[in-house]
Amino acid sequence: MSYLKNIINKNVTPQSQPVPGTSQVLNSAGGYSFPVDSWTQLERFLVLGSEGGSYYATQQKLTAESAKAVQACVAADGLRAVKTIAQVSDAGRAPKNDPAIFALAIAASEGDDKTRAAALAALPTVCRTGTHLFHFAQFVDGMRGWGRGLRKAVGAWYAEKDSDTLAYQAVKYQQRDGWSHRDLLRLSHPKPESDQKKALYHWITQGSTGESIPALVAAFEQAKRAESAAEIAWLIRDANLPREAIPTQFLTEKSVWEALLASGMPLTALLRNLATMTRVGIFDDHEQVKAVSARLTDTAALKKARVHPIAVLSALKTYGSGRGVRGNSTWKPVGTLVDALDAAFYASFGTVEATGKRWVLALDVSGSMGCGEIAGIPGLTPRDASAAMALITAATEDDYKMVAFQDKLTELSITPRQRLDDVVRRISGMPFGSTDCAQPMLWALKNKVKADVFVVYTDSETWHGSIHPVQALRQYREQLGIAAKLIVVGMVSNGFTLADPSDGGCLDVVGFDTATPQLMSDFVR
Repeated sequence: MSYLKNIINKNVTPQSQPVPGTSQVLNSAGGYSFPVDSWTQLERFLVLGSEGGSYYATQQKLTAESAKAVQACVAADGLRAVKTIAQVSDAGRAPKNDPAIFALAIAASEGDDKTRAAALAALPTVCRTGTHLFHFAQFVDGMRGWGRGLRKAVGAWYAEKDSDTLAYQAVKYQQRDGWSHRDLLRLSHPKPESDQKKALYHWITQGSTGESIPALVAAFEQAKRAESAAEIAWLIRDANLPREAIPTQFLTEKSVWEALLASGMPLTALLRNLATMTRVGIFDDHEQVKAVSARLTDTAALKKARVHPIAVLSALKTYGSGRGVRGNSTWKPVGTLVDALDAAFYASFGTVEATGKRWVLALDVSGSMGCGEIAGIPGLTPRDASAAMALITAATEDDYKMVAFQDKLTELSITPRQRLDDVVRRISGMPFGSTDCAQPMLWALKNKVKADVFVVYTDSETWHGSIHPVQALRQYREQLGIAAKLIVVGMVSNGFTLADPSDGGCLDVVGFDTATPQLMSDFVR
């Protein structure tokens, strides 16, 4: 027996040691987890980004690791990497487009000839706005020179747009990251195919207007000289001026915001400006509240506008609090609009098919999950976001239990009938502890909870327990006679997972990818 004590048990191994015979590696917390491949890490980065870093890795380190994963994918199969980047970006699966733009710049700089050509061909798909194009220019400028292929691709971005569309881009997105349309036009030299396009290029590069200039540009120039809110409101209604074209001094005027709303303000702008419109009194009018609520809960419109659930969650978290994240601005939230934002969050994921299976939704609320930011949203930690993500499944399935764990486990009486911002606040207020991701399976085994699937929302930085999560899952399956599955929802863009890649009953997915809830449903079914 003394000899056996010195042998690591492959069925019960402390998380401070690797499970014998597996591919586990040392994670950032000092425990052992399974490594994810470069393609999984690429998708995590594209969706979650690396802003804010994590508890165990600085933003700089996490970004460097993510960049290495992108480079590995580009080197292994550049065309597949470009296709993945374009698909995630174009489908609106990610909260922010910046990671996709950064990854595309790597592919356009470091890939082979075919990869670079594919990356530049995907430029209009990934860089849909002027701001996106400026980000790309900033990224690619630090990675490679401005060769003929890159200049031609940027020129094509301008040439392929008609005059009115390009005028809107030039007025709404004027400059970013030290780049402007003037800079890029001078680098790319696209040939204007019409007098109006020629006049527009001339205005962008020289600042002067002519008879052929698009009406939106003329209205923008007139707005610069406007002396009253009434004139601005008229220009908005007449020429559909976007908010970015309005001189700052008029953005506190109720009539200006009424005109912006009447002109069909884009949904993303609507979400960002609910607080301002509340402060200036727009929503004193019940009809305006009804109209805006209807727009916020229009599933088809949300999908068409590529409104990501994170954008809605951020708006709900900020607007519902009645206080800005930055600055001292305050407002009294309109309850109907808060309810509409809550409904919009669920609608933004689209329709998810129920499975009729038994689910355990397990939220990692340990200390490491309380650090960093999801997609750079101030105050939105992986810990908070996991609760919101779990509610999507809870809203779809009838048979589920929700728990929160650290080094011990707590059952949660949380349901989708509760307001999302209240749920997030409740999770935020839970005590922190060490990370033991085996807790959900151990709890279910001890209490004879029958489950077809365990879903663990985590950063996979588990280290504290006396048994690994995969071993606890194996014990659960054997003792209860249920072939339970495990889905690991990665909430941080790192290289680790609890999911055993050799176990066909385990799945690793990316948190807050809009495709994730239906993918989970398909896997369980």
